Amino acid sequence: MKNYKVDQAIIMAAGFGSRLVPLTYDTPKGLLKVHDEPMVERQIKQLKEVGIDDITIVVGYLKESFDYLCDKYGVKLLYNPDYASKNNLSTIYHALPILIDKSSYILSSDNWIRENIFHSYEDRSWYCSVYMKGATSEWCLDYDENDKITAVSIGGHDSFVMYGPVFLSKDFSKEFCKYVEEYYNRADSDDFYWEQLLIDSLAGKITLDDIYINKQNDDIVYEFENLEELREFDPSYKTNSNNEAMAIIAKSFNIPESKIYDITCLKAGMTNKSFLFSVNGEKFICRIPGKGTEVLINRKTEYDSYQAIKELDICDEIIYFDADMGYKITKYYEGCQKPDFTNDADTLRCMKLLNKLHAADVEVEHDFDIRERIEYYEKICLERGEISFKDYFEVKPHMLQILDRLDSLNRKKHLSHIDCVFDNYLFIDENTTRLIDWEYSGMADPLIDIAMCSIYSYLEKDEIDRLLDIYIFSKSNPDADERGFDYEQNKTDLFGAVDPVQRHIVYSYVALSGFLWALWTVYKSSFGETFGEYSLKMYRYSKDFYKILLDEGFFV
Repeated sequence: MKNYKVDQAIIMAAGFGSRLVPLTYDTPKGLLKVHDEPMVERQIKQLKEVGIDDITIVVGYLKESFDYLCDKYGVKLLYNPDYASKNNLSTIYHALPILIDKSSYILSSDNWIRENIFHSYEDRSWYCSVYMKGATSEWCLDYDENDKITAVSIGGHDSFVMYGPVFLSKDFSKEFCKYVEEYYNRADSDDFYWEQLLIDSLAGKITLDDIYINKQNDDIVYEFENLEELREFDPSYKTNSNNEAMAIIAKSFNIPESKIYDITCLKAGMTNKSFLFSVNGEKFICRIPGKGTEVLINRKTEYDSYQAIKELDICDEIIYFDADMGYKITKYYEGCQKPDFTNDADTLRCMKLLNKLHAADVEVEHDFDIRERIEYYEKICLERGEISFKDYFEVKPHMLQILDRLDSLNRKKHLSHIDCVFDNYLFIDENTTRLIDWEYSGMADPLIDIAMCSIYSYLEKDEIDRLLDIYIFSKSNPDADERGFDYEQNKTDLFGAVDPVQRHIVYSYVALSGFLWALWTVYKSSFGETFGEYSLKMYRYSKDFYKILLDEGFFV
């Protein structure tokens, strides 16, 4: 066998680490401390102990957090711009210029390695492996009498599994790098791990050099799947994880942090982050305000809205609310269902609840003034830099024209939800509906809720008309049985002609709301957040529906 001098190490640290929330909301997983030492720092020290000084950390999520390592250890940082949308194949792709024609260790920043398993020289390419007894969902290895890996299967039992660092020889990397770009550009590769190339090579789909199993005792390399595993390994996490959300939960329930369990990352909203957890056999949701939201949202007014609607029995059950910081703990409704907008009965059920809010004699002292919000969002966007929509200052006068026309109608204000996307309705059981997330709520023209609900769901004009029709019907028929309700069969008899002015008011708020949320994405993007097509959709609503209003004579 050859004797390869190890040229460098590449540490993958771009990912979010959803399995270790809430700790990873503010700390990258590789920088979490285990026995008072960041995991990635332990790896860097071990590499340097054997003379490997050329170390590159590929970063993405919270990338700035790693910068201090450059000064402390002389490492280099490489940015992976795909970290939020692609799996770790993208990390290897962006490291191609430094990976090719070199012998390299590839490590994951969130591994903890007890004993130094690295060397200045290696005689063959290998993948670190530990034996797992019983069933496992890890990538299981088959190997021959010479320890050459012959097959990989995802999931198995009583098997050696891929676990920890890898060594790729110079010869292996030369062939390996030929395929990385091809796989990266495949339409189905967003969820690919880089190890997919190894699987395909062993299956005969591509050709790579041999790679061998590097067996380690099960107390040498650790990957922490969740906070419970981290607590078992480092007991300090049972009492104090140094995480604000965990401390708030512990204080709210008067329990030690060790009694908070079954923590699961929920799909992060565009405004906040949240996670599910259990205490004493019950499940709850903790909301953590997103970066920059303190400038966008007044948590005191959100709290006031919750207080105002408390007797209406239409919202989520609040366990804890911090009106200063924005942290919120609510009851989790096990088995609840989300409405299906395409289902007429579901839509009627949602609109009945919305009308219950609008018809209630409740008021708060704060407005949701969309004119004021547009001017404010424009101001904070410009303070952060340019507004990226090139025709923004051509479109804005059209929005002001709409606002002036709405002002002339002198519409009455009611407490409105503003964020009444269909995902914020919960069907708790057959007879109980809840509307959650009231952070934008305030006194406003209630038809703004129809517009907001429409654009969040990317509805077309005819679908917006349908939604308004059902809303108007539910207003006149609050006790109507939604079961079996069919819009197409009943719209002529039940609705008649909706006042065209009401339609134009909804179209007006569609345009204005799209404009507002487009500005909102500009501001949030200045903090490095991404929104996919959302910003484009919102901006198109502002322009397309202004044209509709113009064509239909709303300004005459």
